[in-house]
Amino acid sequence: MADSAFFCTLSHEGVLAVRGADAGKFLQGQLTCNINYLSDTRASLGARCTQKGRMQSSFRILLEGDGVVLAMASELLEPQLADLKKYAVFSKSKLTDESAAWVRFGLEHGDAALASLGLDLAVETDSVVRHEGLIAIRVSPDRAELWAPAEQADAIKAKLATTLPEAQLNQWLLGQIRAGIGQVMPSTRELFIPQMLNLQAVGGVSFKKGCYTGQEIVARMQYLGKLKRRLYRLSLNAAELPEPGTPLFAPSHNSAIGEVVLAANGEGNIELLAVLQAEAAEAGDLHLGAPEGPALHVLDLPYELDRDREIQR
Repeated sequence: MADSAFFCTLSHEGVLAVRGADAGKFLQGQLTCNINYLSDTRASLGARCTQKGRMQSSFRILLEGDGVVLAMASELLEPQLADLKKYAVFSKSKLTDESAAWVRFGLEHGDAALASLGLDLAVETDSVVRHEGLIAIRVSPDRAELWAPAEQADAIKAKLATTLPEAQLNQWLLGQIRAGIGQVMPSTRELFIPQMLNLQAVGGVSFKKGCYTGQEIVARMQYLGKLKRRLYRLSLNAAELPEPGTPLFAPSHNSAIGEVVLAANGEGNIELLAVLQAEAAEAGDLHLGAPEGPALHVLDLPYELDRDREIQR
């Protein structure tokens, strides 16, 4: 069950590292999040956009050693590294793939297990605690990531298994969907602007930090309030999980009105996040893959969009 305690290995993501004297300064001009908000006890969501404000990647970012590390979909690491390296030529920073250096676990209702490892993690989302090379991050209520250096991974996994059952990655993704946290995947790369994934509502966009790649488009969308497509949580009954990028339809429209962002098996159905035209979502007649495809039902998200609050970040 999604609301029971478990842990799983986060095998679907890799780790991009940016290290060196200019790492923070360099990334401040590249990412949607405010690097100055990061600390030893605080992480953040964020995204890297094109000049047109389309997301190349989304990630969780935290301080580590002499720089920062970013966890994102594994398939996005190589293209994201290639793009960022073009801008880092004159910066005292080094960009590398550190996926092999870390093993990351997802824990749901696992605070007692973290405490047994010396990690007393605060309940506030984006809180970070560290102990003997381990890092724990609160990613949403009752859910946490545990980062372990690769050489400690087997021992840490064995300790987790003494107090928590091991689950499949699907259960972790289901929790992410229920938390309303979207994610850029290879098939949706450069498809969405940050507000289409509600990234500004979950702390992944700063409107006070100044210029970064794509900032003009992102800020204009926020201040002018012309966003017509955003992230929704939905359910459907179907035999197979829809892949990210699968189009969604409404009979009243002649073309697709949205795309799947992330899907997982729930209890007796499929739950998913999708970017949808707000007008079509409110009408409620939604279908997967074709106008006559399986019906979709809109579910609640655990947060509300609030432009005035969002622009204060």
